[in-house]
Amino acid sequence: MYACLTTKTFKVILIVTVGICVLAAIVLPIVLIGDDEITEEERYYTSPQWRYQCVEGTCKKFRLTPETKESAVSLPACRLFCHDKAGLWPIPSGSFRIGQTLTRLNVNSIDISGPRSDTKSHNLVTLARQRFIHAVNKIEPNGNQKAGGRSLFAHLKVTNPNVDRLELSTDEGYTLEVTESSDGRINATVVADNYFGARHGLETLSQLIIYDDIKREYQMVKDIYIQDRPHYPYRGLILDTARNFMSVDAIKRTIEGMAMSKLNTFHWHITDSHSFPYVSKSNPYLSELGAYSSKMIYDKDTVADIIEFGKVRGVRVMPEFDAPAHVGEGWQDTGYVVCFNAQPWQDYCVEPPCGQLDPTKEGMYDVIEGIYKDMIDQFNPDIFHMGGDEVAFQCWNSTNHIVEWMNERGWYNDKAGFSKLWNVFQSEALKRFDKHAKKKDTPIIMWTSSLTEKDYVHEYLPNDRYIIQIWTTRNDQHIQDLLDLGYRLILSNYDDMYLDCGFGGWVDSGNNWCSPYKGWQQIYNNSPKELAGDRANQMLGAEAALWTEQVDSTSIDSRIFPRISAMGERLWSEPNTNWRFAEERMLVHRERLVSMGINADALEPMWCSQNEGSCPIHRVR
Repeated sequence: MYACLTTKTFKVILIVTVGICVLAAIVLPIVLIGDDEITEEERYYTSPQWRYQCVEGTCKKFRLTPETKESAVSLPACRLFCHDKAGLWPIPSGSFRIGQTLTRLNVNSIDISGPRSDTKSHNLVTLARQRFIHAVNKIEPNGNQKAGGRSLFAHLKVTNPNVDRLELSTDEGYTLEVTESSDGRINATVVADNYFGARHGLETLSQLIIYDDIKREYQMVKDIYIQDRPHYPYRGLILDTARNFMSVDAIKRTIEGMAMSKLNTFHWHITDSHSFPYVSKSNPYLSELGAYSSKMIYDKDTVADIIEFGKVRGVRVMPEFDAPAHVGEGWQDTGYVVCFNAQPWQDYCVEPPCGQLDPTKEGMYDVIEGIYKDMIDQFNPDIFHMGGDEVAFQCWNSTNHIVEWMNERGWYNDKAGFSKLWNVFQSEALKRFDKHAKKKDTPIIMWTSSLTEKDYVHEYLPNDRYIIQIWTTRNDQHIQDLLDLGYRLILSNYDDMYLDCGFGGWVDSGNNWCSPYKGWQQIYNNSPKELAGDRANQMLGAEAALWTEQVDSTSIDSRIFPRISAMGERLWSEPNTNWRFAEERMLVHRERLVSMGINADALEPMWCSQNEGSCPIHRVR
């Protein structure tokens, strides 16, 4: 009998010993084919398998036997019923009910309907349908599933179908209900105020579809009810594409991964002193001189493509034109920049190359007005970022004609005097922006700086117009001062939220300035609500940051993902538990990211995800 199971002449011996082999097939059904004739697909399905059982909130692994195979539960199926709220990421914030019955799904019979063709959101729904089907097929990309199963029909009921722009006030909530119709079809209904909430409902629905590797079929729960909405209206990532150029594909992968965690703002730091890749219609010479190469630019078609890609995924693309510092390359022939590439650089700025706009030059304001107009026309922003980061007073102080200009006005070249000079720039810059803004009093975001300190901020940056983005540490008194003065804040504290930290230095030896590395656990626990206390309503949300001195398109995915997904759950749900209670769901979500072509960093050995509860040291709230 064993010879017929192992010899390379299996087929011949099978004819002679058919009775014995039939008996073997009954006793040993998973070893009926000779090794030389097993295809890779057959090897996968004839190898020993495991089944799972939910034990005290974790999926425990047991050996799959012939006696248990018929009723065996796969790991993905176990997670749906065993993990908190079906293992969804981010975890829903409202009512949640899930049935206990799985049904086979026919992934070739999925349809999604929405608003009428004469509404603004119709085309968005069409593209969202394509993305949904693509994501479902990526769950098992090899096509190793049985034919047949139930059809899925999803309908998006949108109250305001002509809303096609995401704003801070946009209602992103949704209700998802899944039922089985009398003809056996699975019906999913998403009810939302607008497309963006409905899109989030589809994102949730896609996570409730699994592939069962024991039964070789797609499955989903046929009885679901979820009410869900975000805790914070601003949930973002800032990506710097000027220090190192990022390809369009890399940017799109980033936005794709953001959408999978219901993040809604791609903050595009598109220019800096290192390069000017943004093609300004009003000032084309800036990118001609300032881009790293003629191929490393973002022209109007590229920008439009990225904006539309984000919109379909519920992600606004918000530009930042950082000024008056962080300018240099591209401005060489204007005469409007001082300290450009000054050496030694550490005497003039925080990193090379230095460069700062000269507020005393009237013609400079015409140039930045053109940039603002171009960005407003292209991005149609509901909020706009004016930067204001790391303005170096020592740069202006080293420029004789600027100091003389200040002295003529009776200003000293001290902190108070340079703050007045900065206010001259910011006031005129805002005036030039407002000339072209499509929305009156468009909120302006600026980074924390000396100008946002309590002695200056209320005079120069009124809280009814400016939103302050925090980049200093979470213990900085600056935060409480701004909250006390009534400012709305976005949290990007570098001690928790900077994704470029924890790598080698580039202007010196050792590690970079903001080390150590910020793990997903630390990011998950960074709660704006906890930090703001009784002023939590002034926290608009948070934003992780990836500055790209040491990152390019080849390494961007693993720097961002899955760490930013941890922030996604914190900002969507603001859970009252810490990362320990999200660990198993996070490992599953990382698998989802990878299935969509995002090279998300590994967090633990795969053994941990297949042996839940075996790796954590302990659990504490």
